[in-house]
Amino acid sequence: MAEKVVECVPNFSEGRNKDVMDAIASAIKATDDVKLLDYSGDPDHNRSVYTFVGKPEAVVKAAFNACKVAVQLIDMSKHTGEHPRMGAADVVPFIPISNVSVQECVQLAKRLGELIGKELFVPVYLYGYAATRLERVDLSEIRKGQYEGFFDKIKSPQWTPDFGPSEVNVKSGVTAVGVRKPLIAFNVNLNTDDIKIARQIARAVRNISGGLRGVKALGMKLNKSGMVQVSMNLVDYENTPIYRALELIKVEAKRYGVSVVSTEIVGLVPLKAIVDSAKYYMQLDNFDESKILETRLYE
Repeated sequence: MAEKVVECVPNFSEGRNKDVMDAIASAIKATDDVKLLDYSGDPDHNRSVYTFVGKPEAVVKAAFNACKVAVQLIDMSKHTGEHPRMGAADVVPFIPISNVSVQECVQLAKRLGELIGKELFVPVYLYGYAATRLERVDLSEIRKGQYEGFFDKIKSPQWTPDFGPSEVNVKSGVTAVGVRKPLIAFNVNLNTDDIKIARQIARAVRNISGGLRGVKALGMKLNKSGMVQVSMNLVDYENTPIYRALELIKVEAKRYGVSVVSTEIVGLVPLKAIVDSAKYYMQLDNFDESKILETRLYE
């Protein structure tokens, strides 16, 4: 029987303290039957992203161990950063990779949510395919108001947590646990420090404002570099590929007399997404992943 493989990509509200980020990584690495593929932190966002894979039950255990360290070491009452956030362990998505269904991942999300609520005393909201209410499908709806706003938000019957206490954990905030398909975290940096321009471009690009399908986008300041950024999640990269999002940003940027300086991918990216962009920019005909040397080595 083929082995079941689940991916987990938790985001934690710490991107500046390397000791904290490494401690979270160590908790994941110490879990049997799990492999940590990548992790990185951004000081402007003050956020770190981890990617690991493994057997379903092992992935739940690793995710809980990582959240436990985050709750111990991160104090949300002192947290600042450009990226919207609501908790130390801000969001924990499960992604079905091999021989596992979305519904199985939903059960994993519920199991983790219950553990975080009962053992770490943190309110938990289920989102994505695991959502228990329509307004909780979209993570951004849950996160509205961020950490500071949740102290009032949680008092509304509409926002009673799925698991855990019905009041915000002052130190650790609240956590979203869910199930989604693979997405690409793609950021575009512009040669201006005008945050209004980044926000206008983000509005033009994101799906909810009439932009591109499956694109979530925010304008953010990068204090260290003196630039601004259009930070995106491409949640449907096959229908809205990386190159299409980038080209629209370039077009919109010209309206304000600015240009793209650089781009970055946070975490891991499916090979198909890179191939699609290579085909577009190189104008390649009849090119696919089978033409890449490294992919043939493992056949």
